[in-house]
Amino acid sequence: MSTPEILEKTIAYDGWAKYSVLRVRLRDGHIAKRELEEHAAAITVLPYDPERRTAMLVSQFRVPVFAAAGEHTLVESIAGTIDGEQPEDAACREALEETGLKLGALEPVALLWTMPGLSTERMHLYLAPYRRADRVGDGGGAKGEHEDITVMELPLRELAAMADSGTLTDMKTFALVQTLRLRKPELFA
Repeated sequence: MSTPEILEKTIAYDGWAKYSVLRVRLRDGHIAKRELEEHAAAITVLPYDPERRTAMLVSQFRVPVFAAAGEHTLVESIAGTIDGEQPEDAACREALEETGLKLGALEPVALLWTMPGLSTERMHLYLAPYRRADRVGDGGGAKGEHEDITVMELPLRELAAMADSGTLTDMKTFALVQTLRLRKPELFA
């Protein structure tokens, strides 16, 4: 077995993300074509209120979800790209932009590849406790980004039921809800 090697890279599109076609030598020596989406690192955070046993999420229009399944909105945890800042700072910025929450302590969960068969994106996952008083703004997304965000506060038991029934369809949100269930099962009782 040899070491994999990128032999050629052709950029097909360079915009918000970059799409390339690669020729690679695989470990067995075979030459193969692979597509690559180069994407910035990202964050996602699930804020939860341990006293009221709720979580703050967003619902928004996602073009790929609409194109593939005809669904107009997707319920998901707060998420966004890291714009030259520390991941924790990006999580706090995105929480304020999307939900109006000013977060304090973040609880790291993991650093995961989001789609390792296609994308270079790695996502930092966080949980974050909050209180009602931490909601200092309306949220809805950054001005000028046309994110079409609706802020949602849901009971944790409802989120668990959504995860169990298969109606919580966003993978990052599913992972965060299940992690919170494992770390703090008393919040779901």
